[in-house]
Amino acid sequence: MRPFCRAHKRFSELLSKEDRNLTSVPMEKVLSLPELKSKPFRKRICHVFSTSDMKDGSLTFEDFLDLLSAFSDSATLEIKSHYAFYIFDFDDDGTDLEKLVNCLTGETEDTRLKPEEIRQLVSNVHLQIKATIGSSQYEPTSRKTCV
Repeated sequence: MRPFCRAHKRFSELLSKEDRNLTSVPMEKVLSLPELKSKPFRKRICHVFSTSDMKDGSLTFEDFLDLLSAFSDSATLEIKSHYAFYIFDFDDDGTDLEKLVNCLTGETEDTRLKPEEIRQLVSNVHLQIKATIGSSQYEPTSRKTCV
């Protein structure tokens, strides 16, 4: 089966029989995909790829193809770093290091770092909490770790 057909089949399987006439899959259904279940940024991934006017993280088939393409082994570093920047930029302002660190360390009170621990971490890597970085600046730093 061709990749496009496999993608369409997977997209269609996310919709229940009564929802087959919908043009988008709700985020909750997308999050049920095995590839996303264990990702700490799964909700943010849906929001980044979603073109929904409702900003609800739902995905059209075109959005779903974009997501699959960006996470494929054949995606270029430019594409991966572009999407990685937006996935890590939680409120689209470029200043979300604290949220990123908390997402990576866990979002419970037991695992979340204290603000002073985050400041120390940031200091250790020579960044400032409020530093803004654009996606074009992010690409060279993402060569070591990509989406």
